Amino acid sequence: MVGRIPVLDVTPVVEHGRYPAKSVVGESFPVTALVFREGHDLLGADVVLTDPAGVRRAPVRLTPVAGDVDRWGAEVSADQVGAWSFTIQSWSDPLSTWLHDAGIKIRAEVDVELMFAEGAALLERWAREVEAPKAARTVAADTLRALTDTSRPVEARLAAAESPAVDELFTAYPLRDLLTSEGPYPLFVSRERALNSAWYEFFPRSEGATEAADGTRTSGTFKTAIHRLEAVAAMGFDVLYLPPIHPIGEVNRKGRNNTLTPGPTDVGSPWAIGSKAGGHDKIHPDLGTLKDFDAFVKKAGSLGLEVALDLALQAAPDHPWVKKHQEWFTTRVDGSIAYAENPPKKYQDIYPINFDNDPEGIYAEVLRVVRHWMKHGVRIFRVDNPHTKPLAFWERLLGELRETDPDVLFLAEAFTKPPMMQALAKIGFHQSYTYFTWRNHKAEIEDYLREVSATSAHYFRPNFWPNTPDILHEYLQHGGPAAFRIRATLAATGSPSWGVYAGFELCERMAVRPGSEEYLDSEKYEIKVRDWAGAEAEGRSLAPYLTRLNELRRHHRALQRLRGLTVHRSDNENVLVFSRTVPAGSATASDSVIVVLTLDPHSPQETMVHLDLAALGVPDDAVVEVHDELTGQTWSWGTDNYVRLDPSVEVAHILTVRTA
Repeated sequence: MVGRIPVLDVTPVVEHGRYPAKSVVGESFPVTALVFREGHDLLGADVVLTDPAGVRRAPVRLTPVAGDVDRWGAEVSADQVGAWSFTIQSWSDPLSTWLHDAGIKIRAEVDVELMFAEGAALLERWAREVEAPKAARTVAADTLRALTDTSRPVEARLAAAESPAVDELFTAYPLRDLLTSEGPYPLFVSRERALNSAWYEFFPRSEGATEAADGTRTSGTFKTAIHRLEAVAAMGFDVLYLPPIHPIGEVNRKGRNNTLTPGPTDVGSPWAIGSKAGGHDKIHPDLGTLKDFDAFVKKAGSLGLEVALDLALQAAPDHPWVKKHQEWFTTRVDGSIAYAENPPKKYQDIYPINFDNDPEGIYAEVLRVVRHWMKHGVRIFRVDNPHTKPLAFWERLLGELRETDPDVLFLAEAFTKPPMMQALAKIGFHQSYTYFTWRNHKAEIEDYLREVSATSAHYFRPNFWPNTPDILHEYLQHGGPAAFRIRATLAATGSPSWGVYAGFELCERMAVRPGSEEYLDSEKYEIKVRDWAGAEAEGRSLAPYLTRLNELRRHHRALQRLRGLTVHRSDNENVLVFSRTVPAGSATASDSVIVVLTLDPHSPQETMVHLDLAALGVPDDAVVEVHDELTGQTWSWGTDNYVRLDPSVEVAHILTVRTA
């Protein structure tokens, strides 16, 4: 039922409050609502946060949102992890209503003494009903004396009521009639890394691997891969993602380049999980022992890296689950178990789980596996193809883990239709892969940046990846090193979370065949031996560039937040311009970053860039000093500015904004 002072269309609310909106500790986010009433009396509204312990925090005043009739809003933030809620309070504001009417009537010499008497009565009521500090009560008492002192000029009495001190008093300690509350609405607050993270993916079996003269390759181990951690941390990444580290099936094992005819030395796909050596709770024998894994995680932590583990709910034909729980899989009419297919792709080495067969048994086993790795220091999971499993399963699993371990995070690898991607985010996934890889033209990039930074920001946290072991977009295949720098720049500045798969810094870009997005000699099916040191020594590595991008992300709060993005205009369809801005807060200074990026990896591009200076928090006619964090150059910019980018030299300007 509508309240006495109506509050409608509250944001952020997910599915009418069925699921919590999302935030992280210290993140400022907007709360808005339509607040209005009948007639002309003035009103007020607050938002009140309630923390996980049930303690109501101090109200934050809502103010009218410019350009949006009857919408009120405020920026709020939460200071601890857990399940919060917020409530909107609205009320009739008799003091402000009186002050507005008094200013009109008294100046018009209409009901002068009656207006002063009504104001005095309201102040007396305020003194009885409102809790306020001594200083505020002194202001109220002085104002009351002025209103009732008929020896003073009328103008002086009115001026006393209209003083800034009285305005502050009425704002901070209002007299509230017809109080209406709407809510509570749920909000879940996670740790910072749920929003802001830089991911790097490598296969442990390739790190420290060796190749003999006859071409035979020997797998790396956790003991050898541990030596790669310092380089990953030095590039500024803070999450190290490992593909499945479990025993790999031998039945129907894939050979190089996904062939069905493996040789005796082929190692198979890590996503074909399970063999006689064990399943999802075991380490592949070639990688070492659980003790080795523990040492790897500990070393990563000492370098500021969190280890994210792949959670792929599927099984190789020789996984122990297949023998022990055949009912967990789909049996075809000929008695065979159905393997995974995503036409035209076929995965004969993988059996998908049928979640409708013994759902309680499957749930218990998955929860056991996840908690097993949590005990070994894993607090982030990248979930393989969650969209092929029931939403109800994920809602239950993530909800239970959120209750006991709210610091554990889940990234959804769900390249699927928007409703499913959005639903996975709503029911609890902290981050999601996105369509970023396939957004390469200016208009579609602009639209996507607006969508993820505004439309869905209260529940969907994007993670931008230029490449994955499965996806090598044609833009990277044909654009050379400049294309890699362009896509890295866009990913690192366009989203507070981004990631790359190993080999990106070496610009690995050979496809298995024309028109395919799969790598030639894909690491999914074989061990890679890379010469990291040689590439850096010869200047062939993009590691220094990735390092600089991550340095800027750590230095600029604007690049750590999802909201506050504005797309600016350029006259060239090959030049993208956007900014990220964080206004000054109680504990932070304002921060603005402008990104000017060429989308053409082959040819120089020049254009006029037209800035929306108001979006940067400066007047339209201002001149600002912009400092290029990539080249060290500084310019004075106004609304219209000339830019030329030559991808053989520089693909972008990443500009810090300073008021000139």
